[in-house]
Amino acid sequence: MPTPEPPQTQADADAVTVPDSGAEPGEQARAADPWAQMPDDALNTSSVGADRVPSDAEGETEGSEDEAEGAGGRASEDAAEGVDAEADRTATARAESWADFLPSPVFLLLLGLAGFAGWLSWTHAELDWAAEGTSVTPLIPPLLILFGWIVSTAVHEFAHALAAYLAGDRSLRGSAYLRLNPFAYQQAFGGLVLPAVYLGLGGFGLNGPPAYVDWDRVPTRGRRVVVALAGPVASLLLSAVLALTVSLLVPVGQDTTNWAISSLAFLAMANLTSALVNLLPIPGLDGYHVLAAFRGARWTEFVRVNGLFCSIAVFALLWLPVVRDLFEKSVYALFDLLLPNPTIPGMMFHGKLLLQFWA
Repeated sequence: MPTPEPPQTQADADAVTVPDSGAEPGEQARAADPWAQMPDDALNTSSVGADRVPSDAEGETEGSEDEAEGAGGRASEDAAEGVDAEADRTATARAESWADFLPSPVFLLLLGLAGFAGWLSWTHAELDWAAEGTSVTPLIPPLLILFGWIVSTAVHEFAHALAAYLAGDRSLRGSAYLRLNPFAYQQAFGGLVLPAVYLGLGGFGLNGPPAYVDWDRVPTRGRRVVVALAGPVASLLLSAVLALTVSLLVPVGQDTTNWAISSLAFLAMANLTSALVNLLPIPGLDGYHVLAAFRGARWTEFVRVNGLFCSIAVFALLWLPVVRDLFEKSVYALFDLLLPNPTIPGMMFHGKLLLQFWA
């Protein structure tokens, strides 16, 4: 049976834990404490070594790491921004399609309303609605003329915008001008409200200035001239189509007081007057931009700022009774010369009376 070892005395324990009795007391305490013998970075905690001041080499290393992280972060951000920009360009390219040139639903609605008002005017429906023997002031023919004139205005501005787009002004793609939506024009007052006021008060057509065209993006003088003349040419074509329609509906030697036909005849005159007046080389009109194409950017900048006021001044001049009577007689004489039926100018005057029912 083995003999048990004798218990270890306090002196033996001191002899084991203190290897060198000649050491200093502080060194003996550190040698006796196991935590003091543990390296500073042995524990993976944030508190360990927090009070330790890094050396120069360590500081340089940490600074290099921070700079590397910053450079890497900036590179990542730049790369992300580049990807986002490329994605935006791709999305924009996908968004551009032939649908940017399709007529808007608003324009189709205007055509439908004009057609419905034309049918009611053709059948004189308001006379059937009123009691027998009562006087009737027709209110649907003025609506037909108003809807038809808004459509004509949209076609006039569409011609300007399409010519500008083909000439180099790509900012108009998908805009209300190319989609024939006059209620969404950037300059709705000059492009929609003023032409309607001009027609209602003056009895003649006049479109506002094409302030939406960025003339700086149209490179050559010839292209600028084409853009400026596109609107009056479109109005001339509309006037010819309407006058031809009236000539086919009313044969030579016959006359009519049909509300719809008189309204179409008056719209033919309104489009012709719009084309003729806009050809004048006066600021605020299309003819001025023809001159500005040969004169420089200063002329274009002037009409860009003051074109709307100049357009109102031109209308005020044409609204004077002496000038207006001379202008209307000249237009009627022109239609009498060009059209085979001499009664069509009388239909145009009847259409003007239908529009200005309050006069």
